[in-house]
Amino acid sequence: MPTVVVLHLHEGHGKPMRPVAEVQARVGGGIEGDSHVSRTKRAVTVVDLTTHESVGVKPGDLREQITVSGLPKLGELGEGTLLRIGAITLRVNGPCDPCTHIGEMNGVIDPNEFQSMLEGRRGLVCNVVAADGPVRVGDEVSVMETVSTR
Repeated sequence: MPTVVVLHLHEGHGKPMRPVAEVQARVGGGIEGDSHVSRTKRAVTVVDLTTHESVGVKPGDLREQITVSGLPKLGELGEGTLLRIGAITLRVNGPCDPCTHIGEMNGVIDPNEFQSMLEGRRGLVCNVVAADGPVRVGDEVSVMETVSTR
């Protein structure tokens, strides 16, 4: 069963991600306490742990709020797909496009090569469509309604 392995708060541009054990969500936006909480399209980024493993970084290094395990094909879910993560439901708004800034923040030798390695694999950008309680590390993750990109 796919699960939440790490939760992070993005507290500001260029600041380190802060790991937390639990988050509350705002319907129509993102995660409370996160700098993206008021965004309507790119409020929450979700990445599967296999991406971190394949490019040699730790959870949070890709600036995601939710790191999951057990959904290696996460990036193939299309716009409109609904994900249930703990007690919240997220709507997928599209892929999270990689940028050179991520490589620079991680101190990689070639940020452009790092960006290329992440192409199509940096996870998904979402917004919260329902919140019935918190999300905690260890919570189950499920795909409720699938819209495929293929």
